[in-house]
Amino acid sequence: MPQSVIMLGGGIIGLSCAFEAALRGYRVIVLEAGNFGGQASGAAAGMLAPYSENTDQPDAFFRLCLQSLNLYKPWVEKVEAYSGMSTDWVRSGSLNVFRHEADLFPLWSRIRWHNEWGAKAELVEGAALRELEPGLSHEITAALYCPEESHIYAPGLVAALETACRKLGVKLYDYAGELLDLAFHEASGVTVRMAGIPAISADRIVICSGAWSGALERWLNISLPIHPIRGQICSYESMPDDLRHMIFSSQAYWVNKPMGRIVCGASEDVAGFDSSVTDRGIERLIRASERWLPHLTDKNTAHRWAGLRPATMDGLPLIGSVEGKPSAIMASGHYRNGILLSPVTAMLACDLLDGRTESSLITAFSPNRFTALRSV
Repeated sequence: MPQSVIMLGGGIIGLSCAFEAALRGYRVIVLEAGNFGGQASGAAAGMLAPYSENTDQPDAFFRLCLQSLNLYKPWVEKVEAYSGMSTDWVRSGSLNVFRHEADLFPLWSRIRWHNEWGAKAELVEGAALRELEPGLSHEITAALYCPEESHIYAPGLVAALETACRKLGVKLYDYAGELLDLAFHEASGVTVRMAGIPAISADRIVICSGAWSGALERWLNISLPIHPIRGQICSYESMPDDLRHMIFSSQAYWVNKPMGRIVCGASEDVAGFDSSVTDRGIERLIRASERWLPHLTDKNTAHRWAGLRPATMDGLPLIGSVEGKPSAIMASGHYRNGILLSPVTAMLACDLLDGRTESSLITAFSPNRFTALRSV
């Protein structure tokens, strides 16, 4: 009989891992305390932008993000084929915009190393910039154009993954309530007890609990300094030509979605587990929108929302086997890159389920790295 595996958490990472594990023949159960994709996934603009998000050097995190971007096309096609649903993946390219000439000097080294890793980036100015994106403020001096970046509709991807998992026979439990106990058995296996459902046992567990993963320290016996960062987002009604590319500025980003909404994010703050929307957070986004995209001035926001992003102490995700718990694998702490990192995280987690040794790619993301620091 195939091994059984619990995915503890039903956000984008948990559903992606469940989808991949089911394709590999595992009997999969997903346990989600609330609704699927309700926190970090719901607060995501769905940007697949490893070059724009990583500007300093091609470190291990950049390489992880780039590998995931390269996996996206076949992975999305597979999700859509199994679900029968569109994810609205758009290869729009991106523009990082700048107002001052002094901002352009550091760009040349960035362009050089980005292009060594396949970005096809170039600096655009004047008439060429206006042709690419007519709606930008005329105060913008230049922009870094990267045609290889793209975006996806995060709620649509979550819905498609959920449907694909159901069609593959994955057992999905949402609104399962608070985690009460996580018991590892001496021989093998694990039992999870949550407030809203009977206890469930399996051979293995992949922990995808996002911002709530820190609460598992007492059961895993490792240090998990994960905390929630509230990300607030708003949107405006739009037409397809209102914005052709993803736009990144020093104050905010904007993405035009196929359903007729420009999404603007993200105002971030530390508010514990409070995911409410604040006027102050949204007003920051509105001011930035009026400054960089003048056609949004005096337009009312169509929607405002927030979600909790799981941030680690060093800003890197936790991916790998849990020391001393052979039944447990960690896939959490993706902060603002959960949508981008879904395919590669699912692949790496399921490689570990298959018994393959940990890839050198994830050495820097070991879930045990903070425990070693604590003991020093």
